[in-house]
Amino acid sequence: MKQATDCTISYDQKHLTGPRDAPLIDFLTGQGIDLPHVCYHSSLGPLETCDTCWVEHHGELVRGCTLRSEEGLELRSDTDRARAAREEGMDRLLGKHELYCTVCEHNTGDCTLHNTVADMDIPIQRYAFTRKPHDKDTSGPFYTYDPDQCILCGRCVEACQNVEVNETLSIDYSMEHPRVLWDGGREIDDSSCVHCGHCVTVCPCNALLEKTMQPDAGPLTAMPEKIKRPLIDMIKTVEETIGARPITGISMMDMAWRQPEIKRTKTVCTYCGVGCSFEMWTRDRHILKVQPVVDAPANGISTCIKGRFGWDFVNDRHRLTMPLIRENGKFREAGWDEALDLVARRLLEIRDTHGPQSIGFIGSSKASNEEAYLTQKIARAIIGTNSVDNSSRYCQNPATKGLMRTVGYGGDAGTIEDIQKAEVVVIVGSNTAECHPVIASKIKAAQKLHGQKLIVADPRKHEMADRADIFLQGRISTDLIWASALSRYMFDHDLADTEFLDQHVNQVEEYRRSLAPFTLEYAEEMTGIPCQQLIEAAEMIGRAESVCLLWAMGITQHTHGSDTSTALSNLLLVTGNYGKPGTGGYPMRGHNNVQGASDFGCLRDFYPGYESVTDDAARRRWAKGWGIDKERLSDQVGEGNFRMVQSAERGDLKAMFIIGEETAFADADTHHVHDAFTRLDFMVVQDIFLSRTAEFADVVLPACPSVEKEGTFVNTERRIQRFYEVMPPLGDSRPDWRILTDLAARMGHDWGYTHPSEIMAECASIAPLFAGVSYERLEGWNSQLWPVKADGTSTPLLYTEGFNFEDKRAVLFPLKWQPPQEAEDNEFDLMLDNGRLLEHFQANNQTGRGPRFWSQVPSWFVEVSPELASKRGIEDGTWVRLVSRRGEIEEIRALVTDRVRGNTLFLPIHQGKPGVNALTGEHHDPVVDTPAYKETAVRLEVLPRDKGAPPLPHTNFRYGHPTPNEGPNPAVKWARQDYVEPPEHIQHPEQM
Repeated sequence: MKQATDCTISYDQKHLTGPRDAPLIDFLTGQGIDLPHVCYHSSLGPLETCDTCWVEHHGELVRGCTLRSEEGLELRSDTDRARAAREEGMDRLLGKHELYCTVCEHNTGDCTLHNTVADMDIPIQRYAFTRKPHDKDTSGPFYTYDPDQCILCGRCVEACQNVEVNETLSIDYSMEHPRVLWDGGREIDDSSCVHCGHCVTVCPCNALLEKTMQPDAGPLTAMPEKIKRPLIDMIKTVEETIGARPITGISMMDMAWRQPEIKRTKTVCTYCGVGCSFEMWTRDRHILKVQPVVDAPANGISTCIKGRFGWDFVNDRHRLTMPLIRENGKFREAGWDEALDLVARRLLEIRDTHGPQSIGFIGSSKASNEEAYLTQKIARAIIGTNSVDNSSRYCQNPATKGLMRTVGYGGDAGTIEDIQKAEVVVIVGSNTAECHPVIASKIKAAQKLHGQKLIVADPRKHEMADRADIFLQGRISTDLIWASALSRYMFDHDLADTEFLDQHVNQVEEYRRSLAPFTLEYAEEMTGIPCQQLIEAAEMIGRAESVCLLWAMGITQHTHGSDTSTALSNLLLVTGNYGKPGTGGYPMRGHNNVQGASDFGCLRDFYPGYESVTDDAARRRWAKGWGIDKERLSDQVGEGNFRMVQSAERGDLKAMFIIGEETAFADADTHHVHDAFTRLDFMVVQDIFLSRTAEFADVVLPACPSVEKEGTFVNTERRIQRFYEVMPPLGDSRPDWRILTDLAARMGHDWGYTHPSEIMAECASIAPLFAGVSYERLEGWNSQLWPVKADGTSTPLLYTEGFNFEDKRAVLFPLKWQPPQEAEDNEFDLMLDNGRLLEHFQANNQTGRGPRFWSQVPSWFVEVSPELASKRGIEDGTWVRLVSRRGEIEEIRALVTDRVRGNTLFLPIHQGKPGVNALTGEHHDPVVDTPAYKETAVRLEVLPRDKGAPPLPHTNFRYGHPTPNEGPNPAVKWARQDYVEPPEHIQHPEQM
């Protein structure tokens, strides 16, 4: 039945009904009709560069990619003129591209050029292929560019310029021999390319190709070049006599031959909290490539360097494949029965001897929701303790607290799409381009293409700060002051949304009175941000129709991170920026499932779905759901991971069970943590590598990464997505859910789970937040966003029907500014900022497995401002020592950069053992116990030794010089004197 949003068009004298205002190519695809095209991609739009999609409209030839469906549209593709124009367009492409599909690594079913040639049934190649005067670029570690295969369609340029907005690639069609250029003519690995892989994803042929696809993608692709080259030449000669059709037929057979060997499995990225999903292509255990798809709900076809290429760890030779038991100070391999029996016996003994509170559990922020659920179920239902936590204690608990204080839910207010829609985006304490690159790309695109305004507040000048319309570069630990000053400005200058406040918010007057100290003058004095900049930011926010505010660990990892998070949410409430599209607070989640680990109960104070452990009704319902007596469940808030370590040092905590977390590396004050671990009576670590944490364990259980199991994750926007097993577990490793199920059985609780879907079903039957979540509704690329109603209805945008409080009204939460617990003094005169880099992740247990990522950032370094470097005689490569009140880092090279300012240093968190936490202290947010990693005072000592090489190689993308442009510009090609529109022939197709 025709819908109100449908239209009917006439195509080759047939009436077709489908969605109105859809791109013609997509409209026809939906009808089962393929209009030949190469440069068009549904995620990129019409580029008009390939000349293969001509149709007749009112007697005129028109590129089909430029048309959109509308009522009464009449088109003909079956006329001789249209057909000849399309074939001429394809002939021109083949003049630039050497066809050798049967021995080409890309003939795996998704080569747009090959498939279009076959569909068009091209009888013979009109224009002989002409080799280009450019060498193949193999300089990068991840992909190659072959100009002899490049058809100059511009897809890669459009993706780089207007989707990823890295702005590295360009094509100058006016060149005698055009090619894709990196930074105007640099090699790939000597440019601003961030290796996101988007150009490779959209390339319609094999011009851009993953190195992991070379040479093992097909049966004949690995033959030596000395054999392959003569074979190609012979085939091309034969083609001139018999025509293209037999050769195309052979390549189609080869493509079909390859399909059974290549497995394509949907999975979800295991790095940051964006929640990118994609297909992983494998032959046996060889990962050929990661292939994003349009249907992926969070990322579409976007990826970053880690999600696209960071999978070498899966088959790393250091993977744990057998359980390990410590005997006489050394590990020995053991069978699963022995290891699990030992763990079960020791945990029960310690529980029965010292009580349930003597055991602590840390769930994994990288394991699945189902595995987080089982972790807390063992802790609560078997051991009887609420001392269960996850890594959100180290990063995002302050943001969760700030949101729960003000609006009620501890998650993003909306979706990534809302961030794209916002009139103004405010980023605070988040290096988004390096920590959440796909979200950053969507913001950059909204700013570049749609005029979105961007405000960035950060002590460090990273890429998003460079792109900002307003950059607020304040002092460390003072963000609450300027945020509160902006809130006061809104009230004082009639920019507060009084109607919204009257209808939806409590404590308005009390909060307004609390703002009395926060004048602009006070804010300027305390933060160092000029008063005029604060006014400009306030006016931009206050006058915008929609504002999204993003923040991350630059806010949360302070002694008063909860209060600052609250202040940011207060500002959104004052301006009415909740409950409507394009608005809300968005704490950027750092790990792939740190949101899900918290959602599904790995928190000291909440059951799955954020029901308090002190709520008697919730306790009764969970006990009933688990089939146990209510008294078995503790009604006392447990200890988080930070407090667990302190309890272990005191001797109160006797045992710990740590799953997939590098606590020995990630927790503050490393010396204290390591000492605490040595005091435990029993320690179990479940991981995929023998991590620094596992070195302290009595038993190490070998788990599986996400690609070796099934389950679900929750991304930063509360989106639940399903992932599937790409390959079987390596060796005798096992999925975490199976390990925990088997362990529970040995502890007298045979839950009998045979698949993660059963675990999710159990949770959904008890937790109202997940009532309608099911594996059936999450099939394929489907997703659900909590809260999920019993009928499966998601909630993409929160607070449209009120806030998550009993009276449905939000709360403006009065605050006072409190100074940080640690600051610089005469002895420790510098402040040490720290954070992530694009190229690595956390403790490098994943990205550090192989040379490709190390080639990008091969060594540790500390960023030093030009001002400080000038005062102390520091240059790139100068060896320095960093000393804090707790410890020191003996030798590290300096990197002089204006990314930092004055007496603030920046240290990446990834490299080195014990790393940055040799310097950080135990001072923490008293509300949620998050360590104040960002409040670390140090002194810097220049070491008396010869300067080393610069710690970042000159080829690192940070030294590149992007070439921003509007994307591929076919008008330049059309303006060439030697260009004529098809179906007329031309002399040099290879030049355009």
